[in-house]
Amino acid sequence: MIDNYFDSETYSKIDFTKTKIKKGEYDNCTFTNCNFENVHASNIQFVECEFIDCNFSNTILKDTAFKNVQFVNCKMIGVKFNECDSFLLQMTFKDCQLNFSSFYQLKIQKTQFVNCNLQEVDFTETNLSSCYFDNCNLKNTIFDRTNLEKSNFITSKNFSIDPEVNKLKGAKFCRDNVVGLLQKYQIVVE
Repeated sequence: MIDNYFDSETYSKIDFTKTKIKKGEYDNCTFTNCNFENVHASNIQFVECEFIDCNFSNTILKDTAFKNVQFVNCKMIGVKFNECDSFLLQMTFKDCQLNFSSFYQLKIQKTQFVNCNLQEVDFTETNLSSCYFDNCNLKNTIFDRTNLEKSNFITSKNFSIDPEVNKLKGAKFCRDNVVGLLQKYQIVVE
């Protein structure tokens, strides 16, 4: 049972650390310049919503649903997406800071990460097949038993992916960044 239902509403410059976010379903809503930092935003449903210039750092998202949600220019450091409701989970990230976040064991195929900073993100056992990493910094990001089949890394950098423990069939890389597949072998490529 849903407590509240919000449809096509716009939320601007709301500090949810001071004004508690109402539990319920937010459908086709837009959040701009809102602060969710360290907020308990659990058990909320966001359907076809857009978050622009929001701060989600260390936000608790236990059983929170993100269904066809876009994040644009958001700060999302240390977010445990793996605690979200995985049913119909679908997100897009553009110009976001996602450092130290976790997507552990999620099935987020076809997700787009565009111009994102993904340093030290945990993608362990995540299904990232057919994902698009466009101009992303993946320094110290963990790919362990991750499905990366048909994913695109052509314009991304600083990744280290072990081909022996990750699924890479059909994944795309460019000559400049393919060295990220060889780091474990300590080969010198000039």
